[in-house]
Amino acid sequence: MGGAVVQSQTADERAVEARSGVAASLWMLGPPLAALAYPHILKSFSAQIADRPSDPAGIAIVTALLLAAMSVPLYALYTAARLGRIDHPSAFQVRARRLAFFSMAAPPLFVLFGVGLGLVGSPVRDVTAWTVCWAGATLYGVVASRRTMEVQRVAPPKLRIFHGATAALLVIFVAFHLSNHLVGLLGPDAHARVMAVGRTVYRSGAVEPLLIALLLTQIVTGGRLAWRWTTSGGDWHRTLQIGSGVYLGAFIVTHLNSALISARLVRDLPTNWAWASGAPEGLLYDAWNIRLLPHYAFGVLFVAVHLSSGLRVVLMAHGVGQRAANMIWIAGAVAGAAVATAIVAALLGARI
Repeated sequence: MGGAVVQSQTADERAVEARSGVAASLWMLGPPLAALAYPHILKSFSAQIADRPSDPAGIAIVTALLLAAMSVPLYALYTAARLGRIDHPSAFQVRARRLAFFSMAAPPLFVLFGVGLGLVGSPVRDVTAWTVCWAGATLYGVVASRRTMEVQRVAPPKLRIFHGATAALLVIFVAFHLSNHLVGLLGPDAHARVMAVGRTVYRSGAVEPLLIALLLTQIVTGGRLAWRWTTSGGDWHRTLQIGSGVYLGAFIVTHLNSALISARLVRDLPTNWAWASGAPEGLLYDAWNIRLLPHYAFGVLFVAVHLSSGLRVVLMAHGVGQRAANMIWIAGAVAGAAVATAIVAALLGARI
């Protein structure tokens, strides 16, 4: 009789421990829930700013909502970093980390949803489809096994070298593209003149297919590297490298779909400054266009972060001290933040 009581108590204790374990692990699935909320935050922002608030309370509300939307990728990055510190992670923790990285890409993915559903003439609203997909992604994380997952082999060196080499080939195009957008601070006409010069090269019959192939190669090779690296832990630099890469992969797919397929092939629209800045409505005051603001801002920032992260690894592999390599990385990230701020300001109408 006494033994039965002891066994019953032990079972109850195990049930309590199981419930507490589930509760303690809920924070790991915060990023997909934040991604689910992302378009709803932007929708609330648009509803508030539509009245052009001028009082302190109204300005504070729209500012808080925009910051909340912008914080979604950063919160996902923070969670991925926390999960990366877990030794011998379970399948649940690995899946949660991968979902966190995927949640970082909420801004470009939401643009992709909007453009993609519009292209196919879907009767389902993008916010509805988005909510269903991210609810499913969260459930996918919940049902993962709690057993320790076997760490996959280190990514093949040749794959890493190939990924880096193709990225190096794209640096010239990326540098020109960002510089062209910075010229937007001088006005749409100046931007158009510089862009016309660049397009004689990167839209030529020989260069454009190669450029698209290189961009798609980055997605495939980077995706394979990220998948392998997410089974094991890593420091902040590795987390930033993976996270920024996942964001850029989604950004590239979205940009190719928006510019090449939707604008050029289907709608025959000029992909000029007016197209990029959402003219005439602009980025801030249009309920659809507002999604482009975080999309652009983090896109520019994470280009710099990702390239700086790769350069840091290469420098350290060739004998540069960690402190010096870290300083170069910081300089690149700060420069990226400055360029992102300037480009977004230009898209919002700032001029010099």
